Amino acid sequence: MIALAASFGALLASHVALSFGLGRKGPWHRGLVAFVVPPLAPFWGYHGKLHARSLAWIVALSIHLLCLMAANIGS
Repeated sequence: MIALAASFGALLASHVALSFGLGRKGPWHRGLVAFVVPPLAPFWGYHGKLHARSLAWIVALSIHLLCLMAANIGS
């Protein structure tokens, strides 16, 4: 349960950081659209040279999905 909450928090934090970075680095509307449509954030972030933030987003999402699957198996 702690890992699930921590991974969700990490995913939210990395998503906000990535969206903010996209808004500052490229056209401002990309940050806004990426905030509303989450799958676009790591895609545009990678192409916008925000590799570390994109990787953090992908890792956080992967861990969160693994935790959700583990919680579903356990119930």
